[in-house]
Amino acid sequence: MNINRNDTAVLITDPQNDFLSEKGVAWKLVGDSVKENKTVENIERLFKAAKKNGFEVFISPHYYYPTDHSWKFEGTLEKVMHEIKMFDRRGVLSLDGFSGSGADWLERYKPFIEDGKTVVASPHKVYGPENNDLILQLGKRNIRKVLLGGMSANLCVEAHMREFIERGFEVAVVKDATAGARHPELGDGYKAALVNFGYIVNAVLLTDEVVKAMG
Repeated sequence: MNINRNDTAVLITDPQNDFLSEKGVAWKLVGDSVKENKTVENIERLFKAAKKNGFEVFISPHYYYPTDHSWKFEGTLEKVMHEIKMFDRRGVLSLDGFSGSGADWLERYKPFIEDGKTVVASPHKVYGPENNDLILQLGKRNIRKVLLGGMSANLCVEAHMREFIERGFEVAVVKDATAGARHPELGDGYKAALVNFGYIVNAVLLTDEVVKAMG
């Protein structure tokens, strides 16, 4: 995979407090994996390298609005996220209560995301980008290759990866810039995702390798 600033972008899914802060509502499930991979630090390294070397950066966030809580059915993890009020915002047109909330960006990422250049897509509502404007935003900038990290590995990262592959993008997953939940019955989401990444994507890379390639 030829990584270059002309047609390659960094994409981070869900760089939000509820996943990546020790105070986040999902930390008990994902915290060990996040710490072992140094996910928080490695996502920041991707941001820094991209900004330094002129690569475009895209964010695909996860938000739930009050009306989303009237859905009539959810999958297993969707149900959990709704119950613990993960990524909740007070409304689609309101930022009241957003700053510092579980739906907000991790504080250390704000200089990179809120610089007026990073593209923040509309929210995805389940796991993949099929229902937000991310692929439109990439296409309008002639981006055909994606360096993919964020949270969480076997859910939103994997769902984005699969959709991009189906749409004809080249995809490299940055495996230590993501992490996954560990559950006594459902298993280790990160390990499950690594298997699928290896079978499907164009490359599975470390942050060190990606930073070097962008330099």
